[in-house]
Amino acid sequence: MKPFIYLFLIFIAGTLAAQTLQVKDLSCEHKVNPIGIDVRQPRLSWKLNSDTRNTIQDSYEIRVATKQDFSVQSLVWSSGKVKSSESILQIYKGKATESGKRYYWQVRVWDTNDKESAWSEAAFWEMGILLPTEWKAKWIAPGMPGDTLKASSASLARKEFTINKPIASARVYVTAYGMYELYLNGQRVGQDLLTPGWTSYNSRLQYQVYDVTEQVRQGKNAVGAMIGDGWYRGTIGFDNSWNFYGNQLALLCQLHVRYQDGSQAIVGTDETWKATQDSPVRSSEIYNGEVYDARMEKKGWNVVGFNDKSWHKVRLVTHTFSNLIGSAGVPVRKIQEIKPKNIFRTPEGTLVADMGQNMVGWIRLKVSGSAGTKVVLRHSEILDKKGNFYTANLRQAKQRIEYILKGEGEETFEPHFTFQGFRFVAIEGFPGDIKPENLTGIVIHSDMKPIGTFECSNALVNQLQHNIQWGQKGNFVDVPTDCPQRDERLGWTGDAQVFCRTAGFNMDVAAFFTKWMRDVAADQYSDGGVPFVIPDVLKKVMKGTSAGWGDVALITPYTLYQIYGDKQMLEIQYPSMKAYVEYIHSKAGKSNIWRGGSVFGDWLFYRPGINSHPEPDGYTNNDYIATAFYAYSTHLLKETAHILGKQEDESQYAKLFEQIRETFIKEYVTPAGRIASDSQTAYVLALMFNLLPADLKPMATQHLVDDIKSRRNHLSTGFLGTPYLCHVLSDNGHTEVGYDLLLQEFYPSWLYPVKMGATTIWERWDGMKPDSTFQDEGMNSFNHYAYGAIGDWMYRVVAGIEVGKPGYKHILIQPQLPSDGRLTYAKASVNSPYGEIMSGWEQKNGQLKVTITIPANTTATIRLPRSNASDIKENGQALTAANKSAKMDKDTTVIEVGSGQYVFEYPLK
Repeated sequence: MKPFIYLFLIFIAGTLAAQTLQVKDLSCEHKVNPIGIDVRQPRLSWKLNSDTRNTIQDSYEIRVATKQDFSVQSLVWSSGKVKSSESILQIYKGKATESGKRYYWQVRVWDTNDKESAWSEAAFWEMGILLPTEWKAKWIAPGMPGDTLKASSASLARKEFTINKPIASARVYVTAYGMYELYLNGQRVGQDLLTPGWTSYNSRLQYQVYDVTEQVRQGKNAVGAMIGDGWYRGTIGFDNSWNFYGNQLALLCQLHVRYQDGSQAIVGTDETWKATQDSPVRSSEIYNGEVYDARMEKKGWNVVGFNDKSWHKVRLVTHTFSNLIGSAGVPVRKIQEIKPKNIFRTPEGTLVADMGQNMVGWIRLKVSGSAGTKVVLRHSEILDKKGNFYTANLRQAKQRIEYILKGEGEETFEPHFTFQGFRFVAIEGFPGDIKPENLTGIVIHSDMKPIGTFECSNALVNQLQHNIQWGQKGNFVDVPTDCPQRDERLGWTGDAQVFCRTAGFNMDVAAFFTKWMRDVAADQYSDGGVPFVIPDVLKKVMKGTSAGWGDVALITPYTLYQIYGDKQMLEIQYPSMKAYVEYIHSKAGKSNIWRGGSVFGDWLFYRPGINSHPEPDGYTNNDYIATAFYAYSTHLLKETAHILGKQEDESQYAKLFEQIRETFIKEYVTPAGRIASDSQTAYVLALMFNLLPADLKPMATQHLVDDIKSRRNHLSTGFLGTPYLCHVLSDNGHTEVGYDLLLQEFYPSWLYPVKMGATTIWERWDGMKPDSTFQDEGMNSFNHYAYGAIGDWMYRVVAGIEVGKPGYKHILIQPQLPSDGRLTYAKASVNSPYGEIMSGWEQKNGQLKVTITIPANTTATIRLPRSNASDIKENGQALTAANKSAKMDKDTTVIEVGSGQYVFEYPLK
């Protein structure tokens, strides 16, 4: 072989080898290439891609520059070669970041064999406005002094300005008290909806940042904004209150233009802007919908040259700049579109479109007709027993869209500052014959990346997983709401804490919950109590704290730490966590019993009719519940103190937990392991929160199992007991009973609503009764995710994916199969902070096949159920030859592995 060919082949071989170790999926503060963050020392994360097993990062190097070429002149920080396997949330430690500046960054890594990756592709982050004094724009009120009437029309505001020099870049920073849509030269700015989002406005008001370089031009320009009531001033809360935060809308907009010669200009809201309330949006409210009169459209109102002489000058208003924060959460956006499955007449003659899915968003309407024609769309989740349009469960929410045609050919309309929860749409006044192409369902929710999948051999369970995911979509609309349709749609804390673990399997909720948990702390009462809803819009009519709801202050941040390894979240939330436990401590005192602490009890537990059913109703004593959660939150606070190195607090709360536990046992537990209230939830909480002595756990578990069996394999739990029910069973040797409950098809059960045609999770076990009549219309949502918390058990137990170390740095794969073949296969995946984890199993003809993927830079413990190590083949080889770490634990083979793909096959014992 000629020398140059030999050298060339060596070069190619070396290049291909180097390509097996790659850095990918760079993110900053849980986001990809974020614009407008105000974290001065952002945290950087990356993942590794390797086709070699057992890949572990030994070292890394980060470099950050102000230019994408990473020249010496632009470099602002190099970490140097850092010996560490950490690849998530690494803190930037370079020069102080500056407002509005973009920073590019790359990573390269070395594995434990000293193999070096190439530099990753460049990612970036861009800072927002870091100091209140850097806001040069002024707050303006677009409405007239008298525009404090309920459900008033949206306001329009505009200004023209001139750019005299060639443009290098342009950014706009914008927020509002109310909701806004922003336009530059006639084009909508950004894709975000319902901006600026919902926060505790007095403490935290988000602003958005958009790159508008392509929309601003040299010469004359026009900027315009439409401002509606939104959460700030519209009807909010089921007490039908209005203007909770204020009675006057306001806008703040600041455009930064950087010229090619290095100079810059700022155009901001000030007294030179003009406005009108004579807009086509006659009213727009979250609960009630929108009235839009297309005849009143102001053609060209947001472009240069519009005649605004009849518009009035805006007024300057005084608002602080100190509460402004860069968008910490996930923007609400249009995510997908669906078409009607059927258009029909109900028995009462109502024209109805069935979208086939209980969804959240609105209808895009296409219609042609004469000017003044009024088309009305009404929205509902369900049809009644006779097949008629049903809206009683909406209470006072109208969920009504009224569109008045301008009569200029085909018109297309979507609402602006509202959203609906619905499957069925009643159409009134549509001119001519309506067809599917006239209606398109626009699905909106916070734009969280889907990261998890679950599937098994039972079609009903697969539909249950579908319903869980759609319940999350419909209720994660900037805040985790309880329901998306009636006059409520509030951030109920209890619902959020019971579902947050499941939510983290289905979607990347790190940024979503980071933002919302800051509002939990912001709205926390001065005495440490946590409101029922966050943001707290019920404090005027329903102020208080309830066990299982207020505990969101500890359960959610601790859960998110387990999922994402985000220690900083614990650091930031720690004062709130501690204040809540101290609040309970002050109420319980030396008695260690939190009397009166449970306002809602085990909410919506199954309660059969007294005369129609001989079984007990599952009632759990409220003080029992409160004390159990007091103990659990104290335990979580102790664990958090340990993680954060707060040794004094750790010791203090460890001692307090033991005191509560001793009192709990004395007060509520008999020597036979029977528990006060004798309900399923009572046993579940005691076992889940480790409140029983070891010798009583088997007896208590058996009492729970006996209760379930006495009910012919039915549950009787509510919001607080249900999320833990199957976990307690599987953790204590009764996985089969957990499967009995999961696969139960008759009411009350998870699959009962599925068999009744549900496409989301219901609020009640019997939202629709077996005879197709409805539960209490005053509280009967058909899109309410709390009971969807069973998804957590499906991922963690059925498929067996479990956190071993925070952030999935170490992974546990430990599926628990039903012994009787009720499921023949199950598989799940989750894209963790380190990469995709997959676990799937299939049993056939007495053989089990388990397929597993472990991402690079992690390790895993695999537990293969009902196995004998000597019978197992791994990727076709005898396990003992392929993996020396295998050991037996009763009838389970335990194997320690590194990253890679694994296929295990063996006969079932």
